[in-house]
Amino acid sequence: MKNKVIIITGASSGIGLACARDFAARGAKLSLAARNGNKLSEIEKELSGAGHDVLVTPTDVSKEEDCKMLIAQTVKKFGKIDVLVNNAGISMRALFKDLELSVLKQLMDVNFWGTVYCTKYALPHLLETKGSVVGVSSIAGFIGLPGRTGYSASKFAMHGFLQTLRTENLRTGLHVLIAAPGFTASNVRKAALTADGSNQGDTPRAEDKMMSAEEVASHLARAIIKRKRTLILTFKEGKLTVFLSKWWPSLVEKLAYSHMAKEPDSPFK
Repeated sequence: MKNKVIIITGASSGIGLACARDFAARGAKLSLAARNGNKLSEIEKELSGAGHDVLVTPTDVSKEEDCKMLIAQTVKKFGKIDVLVNNAGISMRALFKDLELSVLKQLMDVNFWGTVYCTKYALPHLLETKGSVVGVSSIAGFIGLPGRTGYSASKFAMHGFLQTLRTENLRTGLHVLIAAPGFTASNVRKAALTADGSNQGDTPRAEDKMMSAEEVASHLARAIIKRKRTLILTFKEGKLTVFLSKWWPSLVEKLAYSHMAKEPDSPFK
C-alpha cells in the first residue's frame, strides 16, 4: 500500500477509522471522509503528527455533490486515486410493518446511493490506475436479516451494483471487492435507526465478544492487496451462514429469525 492513494468514507469511527490507521501504517496516502468534521480534524492531527499524508473532507455520502467534491479534492491534492473504500453506512432495527418509509429511504441514500455516487466520480481515476473499488457490506447483503429490512435491502442493492460493475470491467483491470465483516465491535448499532428514525442508543449485542474493528481492517488490507473478489469474516455468523444460504435457505431463515428474536428488546417480542 506504500504511496497508494486511498479514499475511506465513514472514516471517523469504527471500521473506517481502524482502516485509516492500518493503511497509514502501511504507507498509504489517505483521503478521509465523514459527516463529523470535528472528529475528522482530530484524526488528521493524529495521523499527520505521526508523519502520514492525510486529507480530510467533511462529506455526507447521501449527497451527490458532497461525493463529487470528495473525489475532486482527493485528485487535486494527490493527483490520482488507487483505492476507494465505500465504508460509510447506517443500520436500523424495526419490523417492516412498524417502519416509517422515510427510514428505509435514508438507509438506501447512505448505504447504496453513497456507494454509487462515490464510485461514479472516482471510476475514471481508478480505471487509470487499475485500482480497487471496495464495498464494506454485511452478512445482511447475503441473507435477509429480520428486523433489518432497510439495511438488508441496501446491502443487497450494493452487492448487485458492485457485482455488475466488476463484470463490466473484466477487461479494464479494475478490481472490485465486496467485504462482509460480520458482527464487528463498533458504534453502528448504537447509531442504528428505530422505526421512527430515532437513534437506537444502547446496542442490543455483546460488543466485547465480537471481532474488533482493528482486526477487520487488517483482513481488509490483505484482501485489497491480494485483489480478492469477496471477503467474508467470522465462521458461524459469516462463512457458514453464506454457505448454508445457498444450499439450505429455509434453515437459514429459521436460524436468522431465532437469532434476532433473542436480542434484548427485540421487535419480535
